[in-house]
Amino acid sequence: MIPVITIDGPVSSGKGTVARQVATRLGWHLLDSGALYRVLGLHAERRGVALDDEMCLVDLAEQLPVEFREGEGDTAVLLEGEDVGQIIREERVGELASQVAVLQPVRDALFARQRAFAQRPGLVADGRDMGTVVFRDAPLKVFLTASAEERARRRLGQLKEKGFGANLATLIEDIRTRDERDMQRAVAPLKPAPEAVEIDSTELTVEQVVDRILGEAAARSLI
Repeated sequence: MIPVITIDGPVSSGKGTVARQVATRLGWHLLDSGALYRVLGLHAERRGVALDDEMCLVDLAEQLPVEFREGEGDTAVLLEGEDVGQIIREERVGELASQVAVLQPVRDALFARQRAFAQRPGLVADGRDMGTVVFRDAPLKVFLTASAEERARRRLGQLKEKGFGANLATLIEDIRTRDERDMQRAVAPLKPAPEAVEIDSTELTVEQVVDRILGEAAARSLI
């Protein structure tokens, strides 16, 4: 069995940053599942495919020309050879991803690709349904969250660092809307697995969260 640690949680909960640091500390592979849906949303937009056209979206998902290249401290995301790492982090692309992610046939098309990331010595997978759907047999499942206000503040800081403008009140409202949609959707709704370790990071640093997860991994003899 290849050990897998899943880190699920709502938008801007910090799961991507935490997952990367956990993977780095362990020397394991990393799966940013959200990046796949963002790339697919962007690819559909560029190809002029409607976000409710399941058949065309499935075709795009099955043939998605995406490549992940691990670098020092970062992963380059290439779509048809173009580095779209920054583009897919834009709010509008996140909205595209959220819309295509509600379609079960699309999720099915990306399922095998996500499972293939599980390679030795181990995998850290972050997303919204890693522990509940994709890696149900993972020995350690984490559900990471924080208040909507704190998540909006973090997101605002990230956007400013990248030179994007944003309004805090708007971000808070957007996050609450995304949360509601993700939790209420019929397909793979956002929720912690019954056996997941739930961590509220509102008052915690990234390092504290990472240490907590590594402690849980050690307790399960994963490391």
